[in-house]
Amino acid sequence: MPIDAAKALAAEPRSGEIRWERRDVQLYHLGIGAGRPATDPDELRYTLETRLHVLPSFATVAGAGSPGVISGLSMPGIDVDLARVLHGGQSLTLHRPIPVAGTATATGRIAAVYDKGKAAVLVMRTDVADADGPLWTNDAQIFVRGEGGWGGDRGPSTRLAPPAGEPDRTVERPVREDQALLYRLSGDYNPLHADPEFAKLAGFDRPILHGLCTYGMTLKAVVDTLLGGDVSRVRSYATRFAGVVYPGETLRIRMWRSDGRVQVAVSAAEREDAPVLADTIVEHL
Repeated sequence: MPIDAAKALAAEPRSGEIRWERRDVQLYHLGIGAGRPATDPDELRYTLETRLHVLPSFATVAGAGSPGVISGLSMPGIDVDLARVLHGGQSLTLHRPIPVAGTATATGRIAAVYDKGKAAVLVMRTDVADADGPLWTNDAQIFVRGEGGWGGDRGPSTRLAPPAGEPDRTVERPVREDQALLYRLSGDYNPLHADPEFAKLAGFDRPILHGLCTYGMTLKAVVDTLLGGDVSRVRSYATRFAGVVYPGETLRIRMWRSDGRVQVAVSAAEREDAPVLADTIVEHL
């Protein structure tokens, strides 16, 4: 079996230093659609160095930009065909606000291996800390088709009950035609998001947007709409990737608010509300 669960779970964690500067933060923010309108005081918090704050989803690209999916597939005990791999979900826990610039140690390991029958799910966990202590924990859920069936733990269900009633807020966010080209400059250079020929080989009519770009755009919408633009209020953020987005489309973001959390559903407006992000929760102060 290409996945040796026991070996993957027993492997020594991998640690390395990561660095980021305010320019990296600004570029990431532009990559998820910040800066429109360019002179809006609320947008300047994402783009102007003298007012800059850091959207927590920046944690997914800080330092190197390579998503947890890629690092997870290089761990001991894992030898799978990349064509069978899907980024199934992403979760982030903030231990304190992310500084505008910093140096930290990132430690990655396989935290769980689940047997879903016809597929396996790997959880690649990355803990990041600087000299002042823990900063954040990222979990990437890696779905590997055809690698289940060995009788292992199925793992917890991540499916949430549908929220009751109409959403408290619904907003739409346009995705620029060049959004993927800009976002990939933060470190994810997968040609699926830029090369039409590669996209066709992967079964798509044209390049698709990075799932983590949609992830960032959604968190920004929640922060700006329901959290008063205060990024420091975010405590955790989790989602399941339910479908693709094409550059040039419009994200329809529905939000249901309850005490200390927001449940979110994201769809592609032009494709009859085809689901994009599901089982999405932002926990906040």
